Amino acid sequence: MIAATQSKYFTPEEYLELEEQADFKSEYLDGEIVPMAGATANHNRISLNFCRLFPLTIDRKEYEVFMSDMRLWLPRYRRYTYPDVMIVDGEPIFTDEKQKAIINPCVIVEILSDSTKDYDKTDKFKKYRSLPEFQEYILISQIDYNIDQYAKQEDNRWLLTEYLSENDVLKLASVNFEISLQDLYKRVNFKANDNE
Repeated sequence: MIAATQSKYFTPEEYLELEEQADFKSEYLDGEIVPMAGATANHNRISLNFCRLFPLTIDRKEYEVFMSDMRLWLPRYRRYTYPDVMIVDGEPIFTDEKQKAIINPCVIVEILSDSTKDYDKTDKFKKYRSLPEFQEYILISQIDYNIDQYAKQEDNRWLLTEYLSENDVLKLASVNFEISLQDLYKRVNFKANDNE
């Protein structure tokens, strides 16, 4: 599959068919299929801690939370990707009746790794910003207490807030939800340094 991606253009439909049969996940980047690396134990712990503590109803509003097996379609850039966590305000908008991908997250969370952190912070963030419902981007280190929170402002600027201490509390700007870094990083073993 990797060799094929270097010499053949794939349509989104071909990618989805291949992805259904694949033993591993791949992203689709406007004709190119790029295999994804597996996640570490710390990566999984952080994702699970966030999702486990996020309530599905807040202030009488309903939310849906999707983990890394749900695809995100970025129509402007013709990309399918797998964010670590996506939150949808209300009903998800799926790309088809099989519900293979969504297009309307308000919050996206990525757990950073050595191999993806630069991409997550730059090009991927730029592509995510093409989605009108997207309001907040959370980047979480898995090797120390370190979170970058980008919140969209009314004038379309993005405000960065950093959290660097185990005593900090991450407060979402677009959803009435907060989580302490101690809870978010519960059972994470920094000494293992098992970064991807």
